[in-house]
Amino acid sequence: MLQLQTISLVQFRNYVQSDFSFSERIIALCGNNGVGKTNFLDAIYYLSFTRSYFSRPESQSVHHGLQGMRIDGNYLINDKNTQLRCIVRENNRKEFYFNEDEYKRFSEHIGKIPCVMIAPDDVELITGNSEERRKFIDTILSQCNAAYLQWLIDYNKILQQRNSLLKATAEHNRLDESLLETLDEQLSKKGQLIFDVRKEFLLNFIQSVKKQYQYIAQKGDDISIEYDSQLLTASMKELLQSNQQRDLYLQRTGCGIHKDDLSILMNDQSFKTLASQGQRKSLLFAFKLAEFEVLKKQKQITPILLLDDVFEKLDAERMHHLLHKVCIEETGQVFITDTNKERLSASLQAIDVTFQLIEL
Repeated sequence: MLQLQTISLVQFRNYVQSDFSFSERIIALCGNNGVGKTNFLDAIYYLSFTRSYFSRPESQSVHHGLQGMRIDGNYLINDKNTQLRCIVRENNRKEFYFNEDEYKRFSEHIGKIPCVMIAPDDVELITGNSEERRKFIDTILSQCNAAYLQWLIDYNKILQQRNSLLKATAEHNRLDESLLETLDEQLSKKGQLIFDVRKEFLLNFIQSVKKQYQYIAQKGDDISIEYDSQLLTASMKELLQSNQQRDLYLQRTGCGIHKDDLSILMNDQSFKTLASQGQRKSLLFAFKLAEFEVLKKQKQITPILLLDDVFEKLDAERMHHLLHKVCIEETGQVFITDTNKERLSASLQAIDVTFQLIEL
């Protein structure tokens, strides 16, 4: 069992000093736009990932006009009390503690407190560019596989070094061939490892997404999802060699696992151009619920689920199916926000679940 019991926010976003305690498994938060509902959920996400969900610099997490911030969370994990603390000092130095022990590397914490967040802008996962979908897949795999996270960190560092070499080559009109060969070897090794894990993972994950979509929408809509990678037809090493001249001309690495994507079709046409708002939202929730299932299975603990303004652009029937799935069929802690107190309360009462209502 994983349950957040209390959270304390000091100078975090629009919270100067606030403390909350949670008495139920389902926590409903309501309030007007701008009161801090999303920031509240992001603070919980912070304690799982040591960073904001929204890829903001640390300075933007500090209350306007003040210096430094702090988030404290008390959890119950399999009947054991656990304390997490994130501090950003006045000089922007960040510290993260697990039961008073400070991490030397923040990556060591990833996966210890599994958490899934769904926010309105997440529809970019469906309609945005390939980077959104890679980031999504990598976030799941990094929580399940510490080695994968390290390979990813290493790959991105080597990729940056290779791109710097390509730019320097163009500037000085001179190529350090031995250095390029070394970087290609290192990039190939890490890239192939990442590809193999992604390929194996997506075999089952894609089927889970389609199953969750069917549950929420109550129909399949003839959706197909496929892993799209250059490494499906050639090894990383072969790709780097065959694209070397092009890379030198463009001064960047144009092939590799950093170009991977998911191809999403409906009726054999591009999903994002054909789908309605409801279908897009349903597929987004399907991806997130599939992520939830993976983490639950891999971590042997039910993740905390953060649902931010999920009532937007989802009809009552689909919303009912979603809430029934996460609040009744699952046993994890759920935080859900809405601007409309009556709608939020009525929706939870309709599925006959006990919940704690917090007005912000």
